[in-house]
Amino acid sequence: MSTRAPHPHNPNRPLVLLGPQRLEPTLADAFDRLEIEGTIAAVTAGWQEREAEVEEMREHVDRPVVNLLLHARGEALFAADPDLAQAYRQRQLTLIELQRLYRLRLHHTLAGAKAMFGLNADPKLLLPERKAAITAVRRLDNRHLRSLRKVHLQFENDHRPFSNRAVAAQREELATLLAGCSALAIAGGHVATLLNRLRLFGLLDLAADLPIVAWSAGAMALAERVVLFHDHPPQGAGDAEVLEAGLGLFSDLLPLPHARYRLRLDDPQRVAIFARRFAPARCVALDSGNRIERRGGTWQPHGGIQKLTSRGRVRKMKP
Repeated sequence: MSTRAPHPHNPNRPLVLLGPQRLEPTLADAFDRLEIEGTIAAVTAGWQEREAEVEEMREHVDRPVVNLLLHARGEALFAADPDLAQAYRQRQLTLIELQRLYRLRLHHTLAGAKAMFGLNADPKLLLPERKAAITAVRRLDNRHLRSLRKVHLQFENDHRPFSNRAVAAQREELATLLAGCSALAIAGGHVATLLNRLRLFGLLDLAADLPIVAWSAGAMALAERVVLFHDHPPQGAGDAEVLEAGLGLFSDLLPLPHARYRLRLDDPQRVAIFARRFAPARCVALDSGNRIERRGGTWQPHGGIQKLTSRGRVRKMKP
């Protein structure tokens, strides 16, 4: 592992990202399209204490489902190994403090970009200033991402969790379970918890080239970076922020679950800033009924999925 982007995974591995499943479940259809007939391995760690509640999923997909119980496995590890638990707590405290400092800088840097996009002036003078303002935000985001990766690298170098006997035993058991499965389903929930458990057990490496279907926080965790966003939270207008380094299955897409409800997609200024800030990744709205799948290294959108554009519009995405 390094402070650079994660080593790219197999781009030919079938990968499907879905919109939220609660109101309009499409998981079964995704597995049908992938022609998956065997057992599904389920990761529901983001649900935390509700992790074991997969019966509804099992009934919906009409296939055998093996719950990998990553959250429970992690809690058992920490209970049995206080030193490992303390190391994880310390890492989390470091990440929280990094986020606090980044958020303070981001608020002021992003305010400058918003001000430039809210002005009317001579385009010859204004457009270069807008570009410079977005560049400043992008530099801050990228610096924060490097800092996050550095924390994870330091933790792995200092504690080598995969060499821990208890972790190694859990990984061996997970590898055996995955060997009997035909696909991997990664659900949503609390994205930081989900990402923590996926990383703790190195699950994507254990899953080899199994097809993956992920939704909500599950889709977010697989990207190069995890971005939190909400334009109208209860406490007032929010700023999108880089929360974590993702698992890096793709870098050319930024999935935005529940975008219709969390983003002001009718505000050209906010849409333009968002799209330019995270370019060249395409910012894709993953709402109910949406599906985008990657086969042979190419993304194919379905269900009227939309992307944010640098001109402040939201347009139907094309392959």
